[in-house]
Amino acid sequence: MKIAVVGSINMDQTVVADRIPKKGETLRGTGLQYIPGGKGANQAVAMARLGAEVTMFGCVGDDENGNALIKNMQENGVDTRGIRVVSGTPTGLAIITVGESDNTIIVVAGANGCVDKEYVDSVKEKLLGFDMVVLQHEIPLETVYYVIDICAAEGIPVVLNPAPAAKVPWEVVEKVAYLTPNEHEARLIFGEEKTEEELLRQYPEKLLITKGSRGVSTCLKSGEILNVPSRKSDVVDTTGAGDTLNGAFAVRIAMGDPIKEALVFANTAAGLSTEKMGAQGGMPTREEVEKAIEAVKGLK
Repeated sequence: MKIAVVGSINMDQTVVADRIPKKGETLRGTGLQYIPGGKGANQAVAMARLGAEVTMFGCVGDDENGNALIKNMQENGVDTRGIRVVSGTPTGLAIITVGESDNTIIVVAGANGCVDKEYVDSVKEKLLGFDMVVLQHEIPLETVYYVIDICAAEGIPVVLNPAPAAKVPWEVVEKVAYLTPNEHEARLIFGEEKTEEELLRQYPEKLLITKGSRGVSTCLKSGEILNVPSRKSDVVDTTGAGDTLNGAFAVRIAMGDPIKEALVFANTAAGLSTEKMGAQGGMPTREEVEKAIEAVKGLK
């Protein structure tokens, strides 16, 4: 099963503090690190670590950060031959503050803004050779929708993680195989008129709403609402947990797992990822996830 990711590639500038600062407040940081990130790259690395055959499509600048990010993905088993190096534009940057088992993130798009329709056209024939495509919102939204149209025409299933939050057109929701917003993103997409349960029932086994420490919910085709709880973890850094969940879910669904088993696997992987610093650095292997699942089963 071959999976393509079309998305962002960032260098994460991560500072650690005792807590997230309030508006206008200055705090002392206890550490500063430069860590590979970007939602697209994070999800690609998560899937590769879990044993999937993954190719990354996106853009970086012709700078030190771009070189380091490509090298890191290669070392994690991601095929990077689809990445374009753009002259005169810096590699994307995310400025992250970590504190009190939470984080805040500001993203500077940089070369991610160059992932446009022309770029997609240049890799279109390659994209058509994949069994699944995974997308997020850190590249231009018109590009995201363009890729979804291409995949829909060819019957290629798409997993869309609509983050950062943005309104998603009705026809896009209909075309994707899986939509994975968090609660805030779901309200932005669907509005406040319907309850969460009503939304889930409207899109059984398509809409998956993630809830951080409270797990993830979907509706089975039988009509049963499925709530999969999060793994209890010793949290160090939550950055990339959602990306790990999305990547792990895509891998297991692509492998043919029923949605419940795929979500248990994904939630476990996400929980494990929070126990180390950095988005990609804490992402687990398939063996680590399977071991953690078995450990929970052994306690029951």
